[in-house]
Amino acid sequence: MTFASGWASGINAYATVLILGLLGRFAGTGGVPEGFQRTDVLIVMGVLALVEFVADKVPVIDSIWDVPSTVIRPIAGAVIGALIAGANGDLLTIALAAVGGVTALLSHLSKAGIRLAVNTSPEPVTNLGASVAGDVGVVGVTTMAALFPVPAAILAAILLIASIWLAVSLATKIRRGWRWLKRRITPDPEPVA
Repeated sequence: MTFASGWASGINAYATVLILGLLGRFAGTGGVPEGFQRTDVLIVMGVLALVEFVADKVPVIDSIWDVPSTVIRPIAGAVIGALIAGANGDLLTIALAAVGGVTALLSHLSKAGIRLAVNTSPEPVTNLGASVAGDVGVVGVTTMAALFPVPAAILAAILLIASIWLAVSLATKIRRGWRWLKRRITPDPEPVA
């Protein structure tokens, strides 16, 4: 459950917590931390998941949004892992926090790189398709993590390996994407008269 939730956190941490919380609260799924099931947490995660859902559909905003998410998503993965372990500060808690955090970091970096390469495409279909694929992956893997942890971990491992391979394959386009993003967010200097 920790590995699969860590993968999903690297794609969309807010939706991961929201889905786990909803499954724990309304489906009685065991292993979901009680804090995720609180009404205030569900509301905040719902709003943030909605903001990320919208931001993820706009190429420049998506790439800018991924910058602070480089810190947020791995931390969320680590916290989810620690809470699933019971957050007792023992070796199991530390190990599961590390699994969740590292998995979230790897899936986030792969996702951010792939999306940076895709966002440079002038047509909107590939960006929208990649965004929707990520949304479906998060919902599917998180739901599976709560209901069927072992198959979810296997699926998350396959998706993680595939996304890392794709990001490495797109390295040239990712570098081009960084230049593209920099031109979008940095204004051209005023010509000197």
